[in-house]
Amino acid sequence: MKIYGILMAGGMGTRFWPRSREKSPKQVLNVFGDGTLIQAAYQRLANFIEDSQILVVTNYDQKEVIQKQLPQLSAENFILEPFGKNTAPCIGLAAIQVAYQDPDNIMIVVPADHVISNVAEFQTVMKLAVDFVSRQDSLVTLGITPDEPATGYGYIQAGEEVLKADHHSVLQVRTFAEKPNLETAKRFLKSGDFYWNSGMFIWRASTILREIGEKLPEIYEGLMELSRSIGKRDYQGKLEDVYRRIKGISIDFGVMQEAQNVYVIPADLGWNDVGSWETVYDISPKDKNLNAGEYAELISIESRKCYVYSPEKAVALVGVENLIIVDTGDALLVCKKSSAQDVKEVVDHLKKKGLEKWL
Repeated sequence: MKIYGILMAGGMGTRFWPRSREKSPKQVLNVFGDGTLIQAAYQRLANFIEDSQILVVTNYDQKEVIQKQLPQLSAENFILEPFGKNTAPCIGLAAIQVAYQDPDNIMIVVPADHVISNVAEFQTVMKLAVDFVSRQDSLVTLGITPDEPATGYGYIQAGEEVLKADHHSVLQVRTFAEKPNLETAKRFLKSGDFYWNSGMFIWRASTILREIGEKLPEIYEGLMELSRSIGKRDYQGKLEDVYRRIKGISIDFGVMQEAQNVYVIPADLGWNDVGSWETVYDISPKDKNLNAGEYAELISIESRKCYVYSPEKAVALVGVENLIIVDTGDALLVCKKSSAQDVKEVVDHLKKKGLEKWL
């Protein structure tokens, strides 16, 4: 039995337009000056998993840029999707590769674009989760202890404690909740038994494949076709055929919300999924006017609480507050911080209009 780290690295990060593009997605951005998001995610796994057992799932279009980010990994470490189909097919594709070696191999599945400041805690909690799933046929996720009634995250309601180890607990999951409105989020926070859904998972390859088989039989059938072709000349053609046929669905909605053997380990990781430019502002250092960002020069006159990205140009703010300004040379984004989640609609608009040069 081996431990495999799976980095999900196929998304575009549409809320990070115009810095995030199809050929330079969010996970390859250097947002905070400490290397790119995917490099940090790799290093967290590399602290306790050998390089040969770290697999990166991305797509054909992003293959080159993602591989350049992680030159220490060989071509065999990269699992390629023809195109994105959400997280259930992505995880299933990784699972059949891991199970091909040994169905009892354990998978640690993490997104490649999250920020985690407490790396030691991450490692401690992951080791606990690995030990738990090695002894019990289960699906484990990490829950982030909430410190505010956030409406941008899904939530996990925890139930009975099944294991106590040092200062950590493994709790049975009662239910998953979609992103709530503010009043519901306040109620979740007050109850004390809800955690933010981190999107990080730990399980045996055989366990997740069985659950996909029970709950997503169409995807499972396609995965089994692919499994029989691993290492054979017809694999690539089969892969493209299967991906054209299967539906896209998230692992949360397709499997986790329906499964019975789901557990959560609450953790304080200094975690952030960096979901929008507003989030980048929130966790960036601020100047005396509470402005933040990366710029050649910033002139702020009666202006506060703005985020500015303009590394090549001087930017003058006059009498404005709570703006996001991102200048990439060929594109400029200006929006209210409160509208940062809607930046993805710009990408939708560009696609509909056939304006690929800005995608």
